[in-house]
Amino acid sequence: MFFFSFLVSGCAGFQSQAPIQPKKRDLTSSSYYKVKKGDTLYSVGFRSGHGYKRLAVWNKIASPYKLSVGRTLKLFRGKSASSVAKRKKIKTKRTNISTSNKKVLKLNWQWPVTGKIVRNFYHTGSKGIDISGRVGQQVRAAESGVVAYSGSGLLGYGKLLIIKHNYLYLSAYAHNRRLLVKEGQKVKKGQLIAEMGVGVNGKPALHFEIRKNGKPVNPVIYLSK
Repeated sequence: MFFFSFLVSGCAGFQSQAPIQPKKRDLTSSSYYKVKKGDTLYSVGFRSGHGYKRLAVWNKIASPYKLSVGRTLKLFRGKSASSVAKRKKIKTKRTNISTSNKKVLKLNWQWPVTGKIVRNFYHTGSKGIDISGRVGQQVRAAESGVVAYSGSGLLGYGKLLIIKHNYLYLSAYAHNRRLLVKEGQKVKKGQLIAEMGVGVNGKPALHFEIRKNGKPVNPVIYLSK
């Protein structure tokens, strides 16, 4: 999620079948959202900043988190007794995570590409970093996980990948020239997942984010030196 506030618009001529329009980048100020074609709970959680887990609880959506087009999602915490009970249950479950599961949560991140940081966490409005390179440069998974989103439907992100690593962390890879993995596909750390495209400044760059519990965190803190 994480999730995870990303970005691209385009013009299209009249066709017999309307193309899927890019989604609004940021839903952080919205209270409700109507599901459109191509949406996933991960992508909506990513854009709203709440993460897919919160949206699943607030909207009573069970795994594997399938969404139906036209459904209205609530983007805020409910105040009903059932919602409170569910939050307490989740909190208790997390408190009782076994030692083995805690080890799984200790991710060992690697840089998705080799290059210079041209926009740091603060330059991007606390939403990831931009790493320079060359068009077509290999983009690799920063950690093992499952592809939660693969497409170009999020306004301002170009061709975007979101990888779910565990219940807490997501990573996002934006402005790619080509996506090489599909939604639902398992990927290993260091696996080739995309090819670099052109960033927001018109130069080759990868926009990279790490989201913890749906909120962007500074990737540099997590990446190996």
